Amino acid sequence: MTLANLITSIRIILAPIFIIYLINDEFIAALIVFIVAGVSDGLDGFIARVFDQKSKIGSYLDPLADKILLIAAFVVLSVREFVPPWLGVTVICRDMLILLGVLILFLNGSNFVIKPSFVSKVTTCLQLVTVFVVLLKSHLNFVGKIDSYLFWLTGILTITSGLHYMRYWFRTMAEDALSN
Repeated sequence: MTLANLITSIRIILAPIFIIYLINDEFIAALIVFIVAGVSDGLDGFIARVFDQKSKIGSYLDPLADKILLIAAFVVLSVREFVPPWLGVTVICRDMLILLGVLILFLNGSNFVIKPSFVSKVTTCLQLVTVFVVLLKSHLNFVGKIDSYLFWLTGILTITSGLHYMRYWFRTMAEDALSN
């Protein structure tokens, strides 16, 4: 167990704490946990690169930790109507699609590398910003003016990212079929 993987594991543990705060309308506490999770995401990647602690388990745990936090956030925020339900469904479906695609490629014996694309990284970043803005909304008046644009932008980029992953999977499966 590396320090980077330990930090990632702590981020996974923070997800239910974050959700409990959201459910209890404790948005400042939820925001603090969300920020700590975000900082830990950057920190574990930094430590893995600088101290040569990259590992196969880390390549699975890191994106999984992001997905757990974001899926949980969008489920609760959608149910509580802090984000439009269509956005919550879009984010959740994309992440479930990604997990299903990885599982199918794995079960198919495909040779693939788990490496998020640029579109995926931007999408995840925008989803994190969306959750951050929603958590701040009750404390900052100007946020209400930008959130609908942010919701649409996040939705469009989430769909684009999902389609990008599907294209990658189909290409990977086609290449595997040709090589067999």
